[in-house]
Amino acid sequence: MQGYIKRNVESNIQNALKEFPVLMVTGARQVGKSTLLRSLETEVEYEYITLDNPLDRASAISEPQAFLRRHKPPIIIDEIQYAPELLPYIKILVDEKRFEDKQNSNGMFILTGSQMFKLMKGVSESLAGRVCIFHLYGLSHNEILGEKDLPFLPTHERIGEGANKKHFSIDELYEVIHRGMFPELTHGVNIQNFYSGYLQTYLERDIRDIVAIKDEMKFLKFMASIAVRTAQEIRYDDITKEVEIDIKTAQSWLSILQTSGLVYMLQPYSNNAIKRIIKTPKIYFMDTGLACFLARYVDSRTLEVSAYSGAIFETYVMTEIIKTYSNSGMYPELYLYFYRDSNKKEIDLLIVQNGIVYPVEIKKSGNPSTAIVNNFSVLSPLEKANLKISEGGVICMVDKIVPINNRNNFIPVQCI
Repeated sequence: MQGYIKRNVESNIQNALKEFPVLMVTGARQVGKSTLLRSLETEVEYEYITLDNPLDRASAISEPQAFLRRHKPPIIIDEIQYAPELLPYIKILVDEKRFEDKQNSNGMFILTGSQMFKLMKGVSESLAGRVCIFHLYGLSHNEILGEKDLPFLPTHERIGEGANKKHFSIDELYEVIHRGMFPELTHGVNIQNFYSGYLQTYLERDIRDIVAIKDEMKFLKFMASIAVRTAQEIRYDDITKEVEIDIKTAQSWLSILQTSGLVYMLQPYSNNAIKRIIKTPKIYFMDTGLACFLARYVDSRTLEVSAYSGAIFETYVMTEIIKTYSNSGMYPELYLYFYRDSNKKEIDLLIVQNGIVYPVEIKKSGNPSTAIVNNFSVLSPLEKANLKISEGGVICMVDKIVPINNRNNFIPVQCI
């Protein structure tokens, strides 16, 4: 496909098709789910049906069994959330095929959905044990460069693999941040027109389908309120006052943004060895361009010198790290946390793998203080809980890897 940027999750999807009868790719609108699957190299040819088509949707809803007799596996069904009535019949077909020929039952159905809010309940009820789920985000910087995504760790070995990538100047980075990472924007589409249309589609199609919101402009104001708070802990009192809604509504609407794939909730790290932990999650907009649009930053230069620049830099770094895990077929929620305690000691990111904790700070500066890593000492009680505190670092705007001490480094942002 002309202009197609190869997605790093492809190899994991191809492997999953050999192990599961149903594969599902979820993610926000316009992140490239349909393009990915239609470009995927597979051993068999898949029929492609999109339920965005009103005729196919009506048929799938009114006659799901007949629909699946006409459109037999192997098949890709795009936007499956429009016809959840299909899911029980997909389960029946899968179970029949497994009984007849289990070895050849894998890869029967590929499903996509951009409304996880109402979709996942049906999937968990009908397809448990039969489906492998991947969550797709916008392009990663590595994908744009044609590089592989490896789950980020701040080890010297891992960051050394990215040391030869092109160094971002501050202006270049904020142009990327301001544009965002939706695939369509790599083709020179006007940013303002794209995001205006994107929000209109999201409000008119997804939100109306998910929940009855009487005042769409108030929901848009809520989205903007969340966008300006990206990289911050959730404070519902401030949001409810600003948007003039109650806490229950704010929590419900935030859940919609999260399950739509537009925001990510980073959970605080919890361990009995560390006391006085704050339990409020941090929120990140998963596309920096959409966040900037909602926060009304119309150009990258103004963004770079604004009070918002540090938070949006942290958001960019966090979303790129999240993508390295998601694109590798790993659930970021199992590995990525942050630390904050009642003494206001903070660490932006803790990566926890195999009983090892890797602390990371994120700073916009090109010349940060070495004192930034002093807070890493709050993790020392974890060693009594049989956890190892390993290499860490500060992701920032330095142009090369610079040692801070024998355990930590300043890490250029391109090394993610």
